[in-house]
This record gives sequence, C-alpha cells and structure tokens, in this order.
Amino acid sequence: MAREVTHDATGPTRIDPDDHDGDIYVCACGLSDNKPFCDGSHNGTADEEEGVRYKYENDDDEEPRHPIDAIEYADD
Repeated sequence: MAREVTHDATGPTRIDPDDHDGDIYVCACGLSDNKPFCDGSHNGTADEEEGVRYKYENDDDEEPRHPIDAIEYADD
C-alpha cells in the first residue's frame, strides 16, 4: 500500500556514537536512498522556501521536487 508521509526535517537525527563505532545518522527528511540511514539527500532541501510544502517524486529526474498546496486524499 502506498502512503503519503509528511516530513518537516531538513537534516538527520544523530545516534549516540557511544552505541556504535563512529557517528551514525538516521534519515529524518525521508529522501535517503539508504534508509533508515542518512545519505546526505537532505542537502537537496537547502533552498526550500519557508512555509511552502513540497512533494518529491522519485520517478522525475529533471524536476523531482514540486511545490503543492496540500495533500489530497482519495476516498476509500
């Protein structure tokens, strides 16, 4: 089942380095191709405008990010 998930983070969540060898970051933006770990994809959110909602489309290589007014849900 496909799901629409809203993320408002523009960076990862750091895991305590005492738990593992080195720093480990978990993706919080939802864009990582290496989930649950951060791969730096959040850097693509750097130029997002405050207060604007964006939808990221994995199948659109030229324009993967589109501003949207709201998420519209279909009736079940």
